[in-house]
Amino acid sequence: MSYRIINGQLYPIGNLGNFPGSNSKPRLETQEKDSFKNVLNDVINKNEGFIVSKHAAERLNEINFTDKDMKEIEKGFQIAKDKNSKNTVMVYKDVALIASVENNTLITAVEKERAKDNIFTNVDSVVIL
Repeated sequence: MSYRIINGQLYPIGNLGNFPGSNSKPRLETQEKDSFKNVLNDVINKNEGFIVSKHAAERLNEINFTDKDMKEIEKGFQIAKDKNSKNTVMVYKDVALIASVENNTLITAVEKERAKDNIFTNVDSVVIL
C-alpha cells in the first residue's frame, strides 16, 4: 500500500480510512460514497495490473474477452516489463494487442481480419501469449 503526505498529514492511497496511529480523520472520508474519485478508483482497481483505453475496451467487448483473458494480458505486460520493453504488440487468440508498457496501458486490440495489410510502428517488442 502506498501513502501520500498532504499538509503534514499521512493518508493511505486507495483506502479512505484512518492510518493506524493517526489522530485525525482524512477529509476525503466525509465525501459521498459514490463520488467521482471513488468510482474512478474502483475502475482502476478493477483492472488491477493495467489500464484499458476507451478504444481498447470497445474492441475487447466486441471480441468478448473474459476475466481469464485479461489475466493472460496482465502476464504479457509483466513479461514485457521484465525485458524492459516500452511499447509492445501482444499476440493472443488471433488478436494483436498494442500496449504501452511504460504507461501500463492497453491502447487497442486488432483482430486478425482487421490487421491484414496494416503495419504496427514504434514497437520495440512482440509478446506471444
